[in-house]
Amino acid sequence: MATGTLPSVVSRYKVAIITLFLSVYIDVFDCQQFVIPFKSPSDCSGDEFFDISSLSCVSCGSNQLRSTTGLSCICKTGYQTLITDKTSITCQQCPTDKPAVITDGFGCVRCPGSISDEGKCQCPPGNILVERDTNGNLLDEAMCEICNGNTPGLTVPNYSGDKCERCQDSFINSSCVCNPPNVLAGGLCFPSGSLSTNVNPSVNYAQLKFSVQSAWFVKNLYSSSAACLVFSNLTACQALGNMCVMSMHSFSSVSTDACGLFNTIFRSRAALSSTQDISYWRVNLPWLYYGDEPGLAGRVLQTDPVPIKFSFRGRKKNTDIRLLAAVYNVRGEFLRWEQVGAGNLQLCPGTTSKQSAAFSFGTAYQESCDLSVADLLDAHPEPLFYDVFLDLGGGENRKLLPLPTLVYNQQYNGRLINQESMKNWYLSRRMFVVDTLSGREKSTSSLPKVIRVASSVKISFQLVPRTQDGRVFPPLMTVTYRDVQITDINAQTVTTTFAVEYEMDQNEARIKTDTAIGVMAGVALIYSLLKTVSWKRRIASPLIDAETLLKFLIFYAGDLANVFFAVTVGTGLYWLIFYKAQQFVSVLLPLPAQEEQFVTYVGCAFALKAVQFLHKLFMQVSIDVFFIDWERPRCKANRTVQAAGEPKRDPSPVSIWRTYFVANEWNEIQTIRKISPTFQIMAVLFFLEVLGFSNLALRDPWPILQRSSQEYTPSYSIMLRYGLSSTLWLCIGFLQVIFFTVFHEHFIEDKIRQFVDLCSISNISVLLLSHRCFGYYIHGRSVHGHADTNMEEMNNNLNRESESLCGQRGLLPNSDTQTFQVSLTNRLRLQYDRIREHIGRRNGPSRLMDTSSANQFEQRARGYQTMNHFLGSVIDHAHPDMDYIVRDKLMFERVIGMEFLEPSEKSIFYNDEAHTFSDVLFYGNEATLLIFDTLFFCVVDLASQSFVLAAVLTCVQQIIFRLIRNTLGRKNLVNKTLVDERFLI
Repeated sequence: MATGTLPSVVSRYKVAIITLFLSVYIDVFDCQQFVIPFKSPSDCSGDEFFDISSLSCVSCGSNQLRSTTGLSCICKTGYQTLITDKTSITCQQCPTDKPAVITDGFGCVRCPGSISDEGKCQCPPGNILVERDTNGNLLDEAMCEICNGNTPGLTVPNYSGDKCERCQDSFINSSCVCNPPNVLAGGLCFPSGSLSTNVNPSVNYAQLKFSVQSAWFVKNLYSSSAACLVFSNLTACQALGNMCVMSMHSFSSVSTDACGLFNTIFRSRAALSSTQDISYWRVNLPWLYYGDEPGLAGRVLQTDPVPIKFSFRGRKKNTDIRLLAAVYNVRGEFLRWEQVGAGNLQLCPGTTSKQSAAFSFGTAYQESCDLSVADLLDAHPEPLFYDVFLDLGGGENRKLLPLPTLVYNQQYNGRLINQESMKNWYLSRRMFVVDTLSGREKSTSSLPKVIRVASSVKISFQLVPRTQDGRVFPPLMTVTYRDVQITDINAQTVTTTFAVEYEMDQNEARIKTDTAIGVMAGVALIYSLLKTVSWKRRIASPLIDAETLLKFLIFYAGDLANVFFAVTVGTGLYWLIFYKAQQFVSVLLPLPAQEEQFVTYVGCAFALKAVQFLHKLFMQVSIDVFFIDWERPRCKANRTVQAAGEPKRDPSPVSIWRTYFVANEWNEIQTIRKISPTFQIMAVLFFLEVLGFSNLALRDPWPILQRSSQEYTPSYSIMLRYGLSSTLWLCIGFLQVIFFTVFHEHFIEDKIRQFVDLCSISNISVLLLSHRCFGYYIHGRSVHGHADTNMEEMNNNLNRESESLCGQRGLLPNSDTQTFQVSLTNRLRLQYDRIREHIGRRNGPSRLMDTSSANQFEQRARGYQTMNHFLGSVIDHAHPDMDYIVRDKLMFERVIGMEFLEPSEKSIFYNDEAHTFSDVLFYGNEATLLIFDTLFFCVVDLASQSFVLAAVLTCVQQIIFRLIRNTLGRKNLVNKTLVDERFLI
């Protein structure tokens, strides 16, 4: 049994092993990567060809070698080709009696003459090779047939040498031989002396500072110019003109270059009639130039308007710009009429909808891109030439208007004349976009040494002055070429730009702007002088010194900033409204270069406003302020005198907490404003970015808020962007001021009036001196006599006041006026300064004073009581020599901000129901702050072209200056009021 089962067990093991092996093999097969080696035709050896099917190098057969393309095999010299199948050939050596291979390679033949290096028969010049009879049968021996170059045959071998054809008409008399002294060139026979053969085939590349002996010019320049001159050959004249265009229309003292030869022929045709009644367009010649008379460019471009009316909306809406181009190849052959647009003058790739926006009138178009030199060489092996026209329409009587062309790099005797003033411009007509041909030196099929690319093509429309129906002058096409020396075609790139721009004469607008600034600046000068005089009176100083001059300059800076701001905002708003809302075109936006003066005005406004703002900030954090406490002790308490040890009855101290409370409230209202800065920024961003108001600042005539990403988006106009953002910022700010003034302060909260009420409840008056002898007084003396009381008595006092059961809060009897502008006498100010000086004086070295802080606190407390008593007694008319009167300000005094009366004997308290003491706070300077924020936002936006960044930086700026104002104002409050800083929260 055991021996009987062994074979079956072994067989089962074999099956298992084989199964395991197959499974492993199949898994490996399924998981293998399909990798092949990379090969290209250049990697194959001389006896291999590149198989496009297997993408590998395959050996050629016997007696074969690789073809010139490297993609097949051909028979060696002396071997004929035999067809064996559809994918390969077999080569067989020709017999000794027929050693030459025929032209097509599929037979052998005897030669009547010599055999070429390629193993084929060759005939003497003027003969054609005949290898087959008229029925196509192969001859045993080839024949060399002579073409009859005389009458009546007048034939010569064709280009392939296998057929006789009639010789060219230029050959003389009755022979196809160009016998001396005639000149043979380009297949033509020219009479001797018709044109000097000493032509200059060099192309000058001024940007690279070298010239290239162009193979194309060597081959065609003489023949084209001679054929044009002698035979008036149309294509030869066009080809000569193209070679002049490839030289960028440049003239030099050398009359034998392309443009020199063209102008020689041009002058020789002066006696003939012109083409199309245009004197610059000579018979049989292309129209390349307008002429070289001084000032001709101005007459061409700014004399006769185009007979087309452009309008942006309405039934007569017309914004289509139709440009046509007559296209020629480099040989001078006319190819076609072509619509100007993508594929010809616009090299940058893009969608049709975006590129068509270039030809919508009023839309400033500019598209730039970087193009590979290798791609340019592949796409433009030969240049195409364009004569561009404006299609005027007219149905069956369709008319075309030539577009003058300004070649920016054109040279005239080594001078870049088209980069000078218009009177020196030299207008031309024909242009090209890419030239990869003229820079080839050895042959026209070699790699060029230099290529020339139109790096900038710009079409400019100028509006007729004072037009009301959308008339423009003939558009100007400006072309700037760039010379690119070839070093690495795969790595080199060229930047190219296509643009369409619109302009109008801005001299009138500039004069009006400058006049407005001049007049308003004069008014601002007078107003600043009045401010300086008012400041001198308020500081009680009759001397005109350096400080006076500095103050005047600061005042004038602020007023001049308002002038620049008003003019720039008005200008931006004017362009925004009149450009976007017009029907027939009457105004066009200033060009970016024309906006430079406007940007300068905006910068001046911001810089001058910053000076005014910083000055106001400094003045606010350095004012003199003191809280006058009117509270008196109600009873006397026992107090033991330490020196005698006897009890003494002294008045109980008055609580300082009311003063601390008022000081804290004053500290809190230092930076409140009539607007919410956060809401201001968020609202402006919401309108500009979310609702799309920023699209109104684009350089096109369409007032559209939302735009599709598939449409072309033009660049922003600085004037429109500034006018839009500044107007929007001001409008939102004004609306906030109106809301806070009319609604919020009357029905919700008015912190300024609340502070005045707090002073009355706290029995504390506030004296604010913004100048040496001028300031503000808040009368907070309680009509109840005391403020240190309990809740019940306080409520009773308020009820009595509301029911008019007590006196009024005003400084004068039967008056409610609690706020005043004060103009102090010099005597009162001197006394105030003496008390301040006594408080600030330290008796002894600072080292000793620092170690005795208790004495310092006691000195400050005594100083506070002295100042409080002195100011209280002045208010109570206790000092006849420092008395005051109360009066109303005249209307004119309030308007110009200056007091006519000088307080010589008595101080003057002016009733001030408008609470102008807020002028020493941010609250009273909202106009300055709003304008400063507006300018800051606009300047950052104009520099960065980002509303979001401008909003963020404006918010940061507001936080920083608010922090500075709070910090320095707090320190000034502590220093001037003698309130301990530890109690300011």
